[in-house]
Amino acid sequence: MRITVLGSAAGGGFPQWNCNCPNCAGVRSGTVRAKPRTQSSIFVRPDEGEDGVLFNASPDILEQIRSSPILQPARAMRDTAIAGVVLIDGQVDHATGLFMLRERGTPLPLWCTDPVAEDLSEGNPVLRVLSHYCGVARHAITPGGNSFEVPGVPGLVFRAMALTGKAAPYSPHREQQVLGDNIGVTILDRRSGKSLFYAPGLGAITPPVFDAMASADAVMVDGTFWTDDEMVRLGVSSKRAREIGHLPQSGEGGMIEWLSKLPATTARRMLIHINNTNPILDEDSDEHAALRRAGIEPCEDGMTIQL
Repeated sequence: MRITVLGSAAGGGFPQWNCNCPNCAGVRSGTVRAKPRTQSSIFVRPDEGEDGVLFNASPDILEQIRSSPILQPARAMRDTAIAGVVLIDGQVDHATGLFMLRERGTPLPLWCTDPVAEDLSEGNPVLRVLSHYCGVARHAITPGGNSFEVPGVPGLVFRAMALTGKAAPYSPHREQQVLGDNIGVTILDRRSGKSLFYAPGLGAITPPVFDAMASADAVMVDGTFWTDDEMVRLGVSSKRAREIGHLPQSGEGGMIEWLSKLPATTARRMLIHINNTNPILDEDSDEHAALRRAGIEPCEDGMTIQL
């Protein structure tokens, strides 16, 4: 399969429009060597065939489509390579791009859990609004349930598992998580037997989550913050990374420590959903170098992974 990173940043993108942290100010002025990034999303398709699955529809989806010709194969007057959309959660930076797909003309095939569908029908009624345009053909994802396939994308099989994390701020589950607020997905290429574990929002690594990571040929996981107190130290938030559902990379029990425990068969270890404050964005930083020494890749917009 081929995985294209459409966007690799957390909410707000990088640089964030109203932020003057060292990273954002530095990339604008040219004093920090870093690549701008749009909000996180990936596109996965089989080796043979043009159509694939969009994971998360970020507010930057139109820019991402323009930047990725594979999403517009131009086989007809109106065309798209997006055979279906899978939502990992109901966060604004992962779901409001659905509004931008309203010109589809036929109901948009959408896979999400019941709690996410509820949040996107009530708290942030994206699905209700889309009913006045193309409509949505929604398919339920059951974490830990049967694997599923997306019609038009032969050979790829998807299996979801529940993660520790946070529901969107507008969700009634924000402070009391329910099963399905956040999921990770194992994507298996049936032909090659290769797989990717994808979890852009990950608050803790439980034994089942680590087993799923260790069983995959590549992992693409939460890269939001470097330290637990990153936003607090910069004075932009009173909450720590773990409080808002993100496992930091550094420190005891952090993402780097967990990724270092994976077997050698996990050939690629990647971070996605990188917040604008994260020092790994600065390619000359000690933190970026530490990641590289650990064999971990920060995702960049436009990068392609073939498994």
